Amino acid sequence: MRVLMMTTPVPTHFQPLVPLAWALRAAGHEVLVAAQPDVLPLVQSAGLSAVSVGTPFHCDDLLYESLPAGTRPLTVRPRPAPGMLGHYGRLWMTHARYLLPEYLSLARAIRPDLIVADPLEYSSLLVGAVLGVPVAHHRWGVDEISTPARSAVRPALAGVCDRLGIEGLPDPTVLLDPCPPSLQVPGAEPAVPMRYVPYNGRTVLPPWRHEEVERRSTEPAGTRRVAVSMGGTLAVNGVPFVRQVLSAFAGMPGVSVLATVDERYRAELGEPPKNVRLIDNTPLDLFLGSCDAVVHQGGAGTTMTTTTFGLPQLVLPQLAYHFGHGDRIAAVGAGIAFDTAAEQDDPALLRESLAALLFEPGYRKAAVELQAEMARTPAPDTIVADLERRHRGEVD
Repeated sequence: MRVLMMTTPVPTHFQPLVPLAWALRAAGHEVLVAAQPDVLPLVQSAGLSAVSVGTPFHCDDLLYESLPAGTRPLTVRPRPAPGMLGHYGRLWMTHARYLLPEYLSLARAIRPDLIVADPLEYSSLLVGAVLGVPVAHHRWGVDEISTPARSAVRPALAGVCDRLGIEGLPDPTVLLDPCPPSLQVPGAEPAVPMRYVPYNGRTVLPPWRHEEVERRSTEPAGTRRVAVSMGGTLAVNGVPFVRQVLSAFAGMPGVSVLATVDERYRAELGEPPKNVRLIDNTPLDLFLGSCDAVVHQGGAGTTMTTTTFGLPQLVLPQLAYHFGHGDRIAAVGAGIAFDTAAEQDDPALLRESLAALLFEPGYRKAAVELQAEMARTPAPDTIVADLERRHRGEVD
């Protein structure tokens, strides 16, 4: 098959699709990724062929809009009401209108047999409908947004669809879901389960990784290790918040911490507690195996990667789909989530929650059960075989 992969212009939106791209290539299929310049370095670092479409999007700039100095997104844009989730599709609807001519021109030139895209890339659905090509949408993880967002943008795209000669924005031909069924939102649109394979970018194994392995072996029995990874939070006025999170570990006996903090933020962050070690941004799958719990902002990649390691999670959502990940991790008993700035800014509450995750066995038991459920879902190579059968018309 000739496969065209499309993505909204945010690197973390494409990362979950990389293992499927590898599986398609390993099965002998052609894979070409069409993406804006924001995503091209990630695509190339993953060893995939790409074509540049459009101009840089600079999504981080949008996050800064309307943010007063020194405030993070959650403090001015609190958790949206359930009925507002569809509004997250508006940005990507405008994006689809802007890039659709270029995507159509490219697709007509390469004539794909299959289009694979993330669930907010609406151009993929329009291109697929015009060319009569099946479209697979690949979820990132817990997904409470994509279905209401698609419904919300459908009326606004009616005029575009009329001009293209298609009857409205279609649904994807197939949904692929890397989220364990019990973790997914109840009543979510039916999808094909697919095992999540961590891909958090590439790196050269850092020297501290060897040091930490040795240090772990010499720590007193019963010492618990926690990873803190707040994703892009630091870049959006998040340094004071991360400082507060790390302060919660001060004086916790028998607990050591690995916190991913880019070098450029460390001077502002200041000296962390003695039991906290700051490390460079490193793919989580390289060191979570030595950890007992993870603190994070609820990003799909972090949530799903932590789940593959069977670790309890303290989720501190900051925006958009973060909240759904926190909700579901808490609902299945594999962690704790706080979705208000007041709760997240309370070191005593964070310390109490961390102690519960580390020393109450129920959280670890639920996390391990979730890990086992994820391991039972079909691997990407099995999904490729299913996509091949669909291409041959052997699957309704």
